[in-house]
Amino acid sequence: MKPDFSAQQFGKVAVMFGGNSAEREVSLNSGQAVLDALHSKGVDAYKFDPAEQPITALVEQGADRVMIMLHGRGGEDGSLQGALQQLNIPYTGSGVLGSALAMDKVHTKQIWQCLGLPTAKYRIADKRRFDAGSCGAIMHELGNVVMVKPAREGSSIGMAKVTSAKLLETAVKQAFDYDRHVLIEQFIDGPEYTVTVLNGVALPSIRMSTPHVFYDYSAKYQDSTTEYFCPSGLSAEWEQRIAALSLQAFEALSCDGWGRVDLMQDTHGEFFLLEANTVPGMTQKSLVPKAAKAAGLSFEDLVLQVLATSLQGRD
Repeated sequence: MKPDFSAQQFGKVAVMFGGNSAEREVSLNSGQAVLDALHSKGVDAYKFDPAEQPITALVEQGADRVMIMLHGRGGEDGSLQGALQQLNIPYTGSGVLGSALAMDKVHTKQIWQCLGLPTAKYRIADKRRFDAGSCGAIMHELGNVVMVKPAREGSSIGMAKVTSAKLLETAVKQAFDYDRHVLIEQFIDGPEYTVTVLNGVALPSIRMSTPHVFYDYSAKYQDSTTEYFCPSGLSAEWEQRIAALSLQAFEALSCDGWGRVDLMQDTHGEFFLLEANTVPGMTQKSLVPKAAKAAGLSFEDLVLQVLATSLQGRD
């Protein structure tokens, strides 16, 4: 699975990281790690922070392609992908449609549900017409324990686990600070898994364990108590099943190139899809590099594989 690419064939590469989203800090860490890896492989790469200069500067700088390491809005939601296509500059990862769909947790779940893919029961709260009086009925319908998630944020920003109608009302109103639409999702009590997708191949799954209430921002990036298991402990049969499900879920959203699919396993052993990420983190604590290492791929070779997704044509 190791890449067979020469540094020269990529030309001048702008590694885009930083930006203005709520995930700026994570993006800065991911981008710097990737930039260092590209330099170690002899790739002519440089930093490009769209918070500091306009996208059109890429043309003036003679960038041959862009490696997107922007997490969240403005980098992972299709808007940047569309701008780069207008500038005729190749870029890594999913295109406009796949990026936009995967960024929106509501549309993601609607597509998976329509295709019969397993995903937890949910309701949608719209800031323009949210009725706080409906919280009791929603809690009852969804099993009295739910996750509240802004539709278009990543890194667990704005999320909360709630166990009462009053707490639900508070959590939804707080989530409205991040997004007009909020996903209210049945809580799946069990371990969380993630599967990395790289050029149409599912890498070994990872199981996460944290003493936190759920796998939140702190557990992901700040707390040393979070544990990662890769191999995840699944049987060979279940590893194949979770890999196939993740690939199907990823492709259903028109995603391609590279990314990650997150899942929960309930007490009966069944898996439920949570979300897909089209620009996953690439920090030292990130999941994709851990999966790549389990597959025999160094961080530097993983970065080259991701960069190579910019060589594919766009429909």
